[in-house]
Amino acid sequence: MLTPSFTAYVGRFAPSPSGPLHFGSLVAALASFLDARAHRGRWLIRMEDTDAPRCIAGADQAILTTLRAHGLYWDDEVLYQSTRTVAYQQAINSLLATHQAYYCTCTRKVIRQYPEGYPGTCRHVGHGPQNASVRFNMALPETSFTDRIQGSQLINTAHALEDFVLRRRDGLYAYNLAVVVDDIYQQVNHVVRGSDILPTTAAHLTLYKALGKTAPTYAHIPVAATEHGYKLSKQNKAAPLDNQKATENLVMALNFLHLQVPDTLTRASCDKILAWAVSHFDCEKLPHVSEIIVDKRESTYYNQSI
Repeated sequence: MLTPSFTAYVGRFAPSPSGPLHFGSLVAALASFLDARAHRGRWLIRMEDTDAPRCIAGADQAILTTLRAHGLYWDDEVLYQSTRTVAYQQAINSLLATHQAYYCTCTRKVIRQYPEGYPGTCRHVGHGPQNASVRFNMALPETSFTDRIQGSQLINTAHALEDFVLRRRDGLYAYNLAVVVDDIYQQVNHVVRGSDILPTTAAHLTLYKALGKTAPTYAHIPVAATEHGYKLSKQNKAAPLDNQKATENLVMALNFLHLQVPDTLTRASCDKILAWAVSHFDCEKLPHVSEIIVDKRESTYYNQSI
């Protein structure tokens, strides 16, 4: 197990306990782990379990078991978003009080009429909380930032800049709110995550500013995809990781991240492979692309039996 002497760097991996980890999840976890350890920083685990209907009983423990099997040991206790609802509501109350959020009574049927993004229909209506969601007012969005991997970014799509939901009509707190509130709480200052989430960064940066907090630096790694625009995910038959093949999985994930493991290490322990990887990892040298195509015929990536 790698035991760093900590610097001010704080990173995290935040899976959803809706199923087992797959190769794409391993790449994301590994990249954030290596970046934290390369900076002698802390690496935290957070379970994004706010959407209870999507969560599977026992999936959180299966995820933690898989991380341990691959030598990816975390610092501090695992944080569960389901324990953080008071903090989320406090953030919403603050935003409502400063008119940076508002109640929205638009139904899904109404919203579907705007394929280019929600146009802010309820922004100035003054609805009360009854039978309403809460939306953030994106009147003054933060649209540009420098990504450590992808470089200068300008986010200007309508969907990325719409007044996004903070709390759903059914009371569930939204990802965009929870991720920012929890990163602030855990003092996360470096986020390494998949490029598929890059467009949400505009919402996150704007929310940080509204809450009077400093945003972390972002690094969006290429995602593994079986074809263009079709990333590995639980929804599209990505195969669960085999913990009995942890060394092989690590070597493949490192190769994906353009770290060619020496032949002398390909059969070594996970700890030895990771120690080598930490000493050679440089986030800024990762491919400046949004996705890398993998062979879906390879069972490590794709579950052919489903």
